[in-house]
Amino acid sequence: MAVTLEKVPGQEERLILSMGPQHPSTHGVLRLVLELDGETVVRSVYDIGYLHTGFEKSFEDKTYSQCITLTDRMDYLSPLSNNLGFCLAVEKLLNLEVPPKAQWIRVLLTELTRIASHLVWLGTHAIDIGAMSVFLYCFREREEILRLFEMVSGQRMMTSYFRIGGLALEPPLGWLKRLGKIVETLPSRIDENEDLLTRNPIWMRRTQGVGVISAEDAIALSLSGPSLRGSGVSWDVRKNEPYSGYDKFQFNVPTRPEGDVYARYLVRLAEMRESIKIVKQAMEGLPEGPIRANAPHVVMPDRESMKTSIEALIYHFKIVTEGFHPPVGEVYQTIESPRGELGFYIVSDGSPKPYRCHVRAPSFANLQSLAKMIEGRLIADVVACIGSIDVVLGEIDR
Repeated sequence: MAVTLEKVPGQEERLILSMGPQHPSTHGVLRLVLELDGETVVRSVYDIGYLHTGFEKSFEDKTYSQCITLTDRMDYLSPLSNNLGFCLAVEKLLNLEVPPKAQWIRVLLTELTRIASHLVWLGTHAIDIGAMSVFLYCFREREEILRLFEMVSGQRMMTSYFRIGGLALEPPLGWLKRLGKIVETLPSRIDENEDLLTRNPIWMRRTQGVGVISAEDAIALSLSGPSLRGSGVSWDVRKNEPYSGYDKFQFNVPTRPEGDVYARYLVRLAEMRESIKIVKQAMEGLPEGPIRANAPHVVMPDRESMKTSIEALIYHFKIVTEGFHPPVGEVYQTIESPRGELGFYIVSDGSPKPYRCHVRAPSFANLQSLAKMIEGRLIADVVACIGSIDVVLGEIDR
């Protein structure tokens, strides 16, 4: 249904402007309907639904293992985080314990995903406001991380590497060595971006005092992730409700009290540095052992065992063709994705396919703060505010 703003009698001089859904600064097919008094935004309404993905309905037509490929495509900038949230929810439904080595590799890869996602955010946010060089530098670093994903999974983006009960494959020889080289160079590369932006007077004037959200409003609007922590609220699912072994890692939760675009920028820069700390800890303390849980009726056997064991071959055939039957029940599992609190609510009726799968998407919840940020601001500030939320429309239009 089309979204419109009604004209108010006596205010005919105001302009109704449709921004998007193909505007490059909306970071996807988002449409904003703005009422302008000169260059000042008086009212705003966001219009979503242009992607027609239907992810949540598609979950009901796939076996639990097949659903993982759908999670890759919701937030296409953090597919491994989506994989993790879904797998943890199904594992909770099955009461399945994942081996420590698989948990640590999951943590390592999701933190690399966080860094890669924040690099895309920083590059596109900077280019929105006119800083071209930062975009090129950020994608240089992201490219190295995507090559690491390709080494372990064969895919740069839609990896589907996390599986119910563990991982798809062992990381290849030489992968940790290459990861170590990249992790050592990342802090200096983040410093380069900071040198270009953090004290840049143009950047500061475009971001400081713009799009302010108080801590009270952030909580009332259900914000999460850097958008919430940029308003001074220290809430991070990794710390407050640890999962996948995060309680064994030492890291800080960066916050800023200002609640503006500049604060959200500083929080994400600090988060990248904290993610590097976690990756280093995971590399140094990586335990030995299997990468899959010992549950042959649920977890696919490795390829080598299928060549020598008829039981492994049968289990593989049944899981692929029929799926597995979890107990009847419902679960909810949250993780801290790069954009905030990502939750999977799954209802099982005992069949091989979810009866219902609903996603608590951080982009969807965070987007509702946009009106609060931009009303009363100049139209030029709208671009900065959209970028500071870091929405992904694939996650919104589910």
